[in-house]
Amino acid sequence: MRFLTNTITKASISRCIIVNSSVQSTSFRSHARNGAPLSLFRATTAWPSSTFKPAAYPSSASVTTAATASPTPAQKTAESKPTVDVTVKVPSLPVSFEDISRALYRIQSGIKRTHCDMSKFLSELCGCNIYLKKDFTQFTGSFKERGGRNSLMLLSPEAKKQGVITASAGNHALALAWHGKDLNIPVICVMPTTAPLAKVDKCRKFGANVILHGEHIGEAKQFAQKEYPALKYINGYDDPEIIAGAGTMGIEILEQTPNVEVILVPVGGAGLIAGVSLAVKTIRPDVQVIGVEPENVASYAAALKAGKPVNGFKEATLADGLAVPVVGPTSFEVARHFVDDTCTVSEKMIALAMLRLIEMDKLVVEGGGAAALAAILPGGPLFGKYNGKNVCVLLCGGNIDTSVLGRVIDRGLAADHRLIRFSATVSDRPGGIAKLARDMADLGVSVKVSDGL
Repeated sequence: MRFLTNTITKASISRCIIVNSSVQSTSFRSHARNGAPLSLFRATTAWPSSTFKPAAYPSSASVTTAATASPTPAQKTAESKPTVDVTVKVPSLPVSFEDISRALYRIQSGIKRTHCDMSKFLSELCGCNIYLKKDFTQFTGSFKERGGRNSLMLLSPEAKKQGVITASAGNHALALAWHGKDLNIPVICVMPTTAPLAKVDKCRKFGANVILHGEHIGEAKQFAQKEYPALKYINGYDDPEIIAGAGTMGIEILEQTPNVEVILVPVGGAGLIAGVSLAVKTIRPDVQVIGVEPENVASYAAALKAGKPVNGFKEATLADGLAVPVVGPTSFEVARHFVDDTCTVSEKMIALAMLRLIEMDKLVVEGGGAAALAAILPGGPLFGKYNGKNVCVLLCGGNIDTSVLGRVIDRGLAADHRLIRFSATVSDRPGGIAKLARDMADLGVSVKVSDGL
């Protein structure tokens, strides 16, 4: 065990991360949320009971560099006393930064390193420097590929032969189906009968065995675990391997945008924000990580208030990928230590965010993928809070049906007061409708014919 500084001081504590008894230089701060220590140390072998006591472990680097001069009695007395008496307790978490680091290397053969680009138009609109992490450009259209591939690659040889099973209505099923095909691992996807047909067809094209069962994801999961108990069940947002895979995005963001100050993360089952916050806070504890949820399904906020995962579902949301009624207990246990704050966004703001991305950056994303941007747009809960700062917005999914996209665009236009429905009384004499049309033309508006008319 060797420290990077000559004397063990508070400065040396604040400049190291303990990972498997090795020291990596970085900036470190101790954080706390709800009384839980946010230590970024993970001493897995050197100290029992996950306790770090630097003063008790002197080394050859603990003496001054001027070794040629004989120490005076006063110096001997000073050196005989520990410079600092610090004990940092490490919360026992199911996922570590080491897991994320290994996952980053493990999945690189099959995962795209997506772009993180600055949007000039959105930056001007939001009053801060907006960087868009475009993980919806993964092959299957979402960040779910990261955790899915990591989970499959960590299976035992026997489990790889038997295959895996999962329950999902969309993105997670697509990710497992695609990477299962790539890694030659059989995959069974149990999808609710309400799953979009386009996603069901894609899963089948990727070679997955698709079973339609249940009205919602909960019933599909129960069926999968009951009917196939011998197969490994992969939870799309709560398995440690899934969280570690999702966290690789956090490392990428820090490498691509080293000056980032705030990261906005959409929250559904909390697997993504758990992994990203753990990775980011380990490397850059000064960066704020903010979770964004739809008002209709604020399950993470409900879990924080209750102190444990509880049902936060109110009603359906445009961000269907985030409509997880109860956050995963594993994800919640990790995220609550590292996430700085959370907020919720309305359906109106989600639709408006999707519209802004289409018009300003020519990007088509699903509701869950646009939720983080919705928070910082004018009218959002974070607008004006980070003026002039560098803000990274995660665009995590782009799988949206074209029929749904058309309706969402209309809702966005209505929220932007550019699409208005009104009633007018027109004279039944000849020229009455023509006069109304002329008046509208003089105002510079056009007429949109409603469906079915």
